[in-house]
Amino acid sequence: MNPISVGIVGCGNISDRYLDADAVFDAFELVACADLDEELARETAAEHGIEAMGVDELLADDGVEAVVNLTPPSAHAEVITNALDADNHVYTEKPFAATSDEAAAIRRRAAESDLLVGSAPDTFLGAGLQTARRVLDDGRIGDPVGATAHWTSPGHELWHPNPDLYYQEGGGPLFDMGPYYVTALVFLLGSADRVAGSVSRPRATRTIESGPREGEEIDATVPTHEAGIVDFEGGATANLLMSFDVEASTMPFPAFEIYGTEGTLALPDPNHFEGPVRVRDHTDDDWETVPLTHEYTDGRGAGLADLAFAVRGDWEHRTSDALAEHVLDVMAAVRASSAESAFATIDSDPGRPAPIPTDFPDVDV
Repeated sequence: MNPISVGIVGCGNISDRYLDADAVFDAFELVACADLDEELARETAAEHGIEAMGVDELLADDGVEAVVNLTPPSAHAEVITNALDADNHVYTEKPFAATSDEAAAIRRRAAESDLLVGSAPDTFLGAGLQTARRVLDDGRIGDPVGATAHWTSPGHELWHPNPDLYYQEGGGPLFDMGPYYVTALVFLLGSADRVAGSVSRPRATRTIESGPREGEEIDATVPTHEAGIVDFEGGATANLLMSFDVEASTMPFPAFEIYGTEGTLALPDPNHFEGPVRVRDHTDDDWETVPLTHEYTDGRGAGLADLAFAVRGDWEHRTSDALAEHVLDVMAAVRASSAESAFATIDSDPGRPAPIPTDFPDVDV
């Protein structure tokens, strides 16, 4: 397969993970990078042996077929749309967009241009969650009944020197960490159809506790403690909790499980590509750790390879814009339900993504 040529827009910390992935995958080749901070782009390009460009220059370059969007969430919709207008496929970091309306507009624009848009998280392509899917599909825990997905922390301002974006539009614990959990649940349980939610913002400001801005207060304009009940079309109900307002907890971290009619499936951390997959029913004396059924554990880049395979060959695009839009709809529904004191219905329905081959990414397409 001829690799697709890729340019990165946004050269922050996470860009290194994608640039390092270039050595893992044959499906794509990273050729250029751009950032509003031109010096940062030049430093990144020099470190990784690629070309530094201006953002508009990169989008318009005929040698770039696909763009990886690593900009802040509030800029996702604009950058994705500009890339599509320049005839590029796009793979974006999460969340897909800041609002459901933006996500729907992106999908329409991509369809009009016959271009593909993919979105993180791609961790469900890893060996951990793929193994969990095999356990479910083999009927090891019977029919899924419910799930728990809890991630809590005191807030990113404790460790991040510039945490502003986590407390602005497109941020908050649900939009930051929720995509990992909701995407994994949709992959495992199928589409969601309704949501009840309750959210709060106990503090209007947060204090940065590390780096050169230590002691500076920043505004928190989005909810920082977000809880939801998500009903799936297949009948299971998930309890969802994402928070920047929990100082400590006795619960396992993270708390991520699926309950079935015949047993319980303890899931790996959906922020990683591997991790233990464990099963137990009422006849067991202890948890059984299930051997991993799939190979991929190498980190970010899997979703970009997934998009490249779909561009080049006969391959189901699993990290698709349809899935990403649905995940965003679920998260937005938590907040909408809280505001309206009523269940919110989810109209989007991407279906349940197919498992990947066990030898991914060493596949023929």
